[in-house]
Amino acid sequence: MNTLIIGPAWVGDMVMAQSLFILLNQRYPDVPIDVVAPAWSAGLLERMPQVRRTVSLNVSHGQLGLGERRRVGNSLRNNYERAIVLPTTWKSALVPWFARIPVRTGFLGEMRYGLLTDIRDLDKSVLSMTVHRYLALGQDKPEPLPPAHIPQPHLVSSHEQQDLLCEKYTLDTTRPACVLFPGAEYGPAKQWPIEYFAELAARLTEDGKQVWVIGSAKDHEAGERICAAKEFAFNLCGKTSLSEAIDAVAMAKVAITNDSGLMHVAAALDVPVVALYGSSSPEKTPPLTDKKVILRQELDCAPCFERSCPLGHTDCLRSISVDTVWEQVGLISDVILRAKV
Repeated sequence: MNTLIIGPAWVGDMVMAQSLFILLNQRYPDVPIDVVAPAWSAGLLERMPQVRRTVSLNVSHGQLGLGERRRVGNSLRNNYERAIVLPTTWKSALVPWFARIPVRTGFLGEMRYGLLTDIRDLDKSVLSMTVHRYLALGQDKPEPLPPAHIPQPHLVSSHEQQDLLCEKYTLDTTRPACVLFPGAEYGPAKQWPIEYFAELAARLTEDGKQVWVIGSAKDHEAGERICAAKEFAFNLCGKTSLSEAIDAVAMAKVAITNDSGLMHVAAALDVPVVALYGSSSPEKTPPLTDKKVILRQELDCAPCFERSCPLGHTDCLRSISVDTVWEQVGLISDVILRAKV
């Protein structure tokens, strides 16, 4: 029963979707899993051993892309017995419908009667976490798995790939590397202040570490500010591909991050994570790892789930001090070191 997954359009959501891929692989080890996803995600999905291939869907965020969805769907006819649609939008269910896949599973979402054949009810009070919702679509009953039974994402990175990356970007690994992720694609209400990241980077380099700032081209200016006048701080924002970013993160000793896609990448690489939450909630999208520290402030206005702070101050993040983050970086590093002894 070949399975086609219609994947999400965000890095973090795609990492969390690997929990579903692992679950399906455990239950049906001989069933190939293919994923329809944006072209950028190929570098991420190729690091998931459960995925046989990526089917690229060249449609931008917010676009219907009816012609492209029809083209992709028609090209997939007669190849699959089952499709699982992870997004809840109407348009996301079009590809398996065009492909005439017999069993098309998903939440009702945007009134997708006819597009889906196996419609599931989404009770957000029961399936509170994004990963719960993905896993529920791979089960007969839409119930959350106990925390101990949730498969943790695990991305693959080899020493050979890491060596090639170090050679390409002249990265020296003699100092322990700490990675900083100052960006958050969703919006500024999820971003810890850049000046805080810069002060933290200064402390880390003075403490004998090196800092790699990783993000998209949008984060390049922030990376420059963070790395300014610091000998052992390197701005990789906008330089690495997603696949290369995975290899860079895999070499790090700790990741300090907003609630972002790269936070989930670090968690899936078993890198200790210090995660900073502002407008979003760790109850919905936590890093799926045991090696994590979550920092957030219990304010009346948070979480608001807005892209920009409605009150104009972003106190939910500004009130998380550099001292607090510095202390937690030291604590989680000590815990990991003791666990290895």
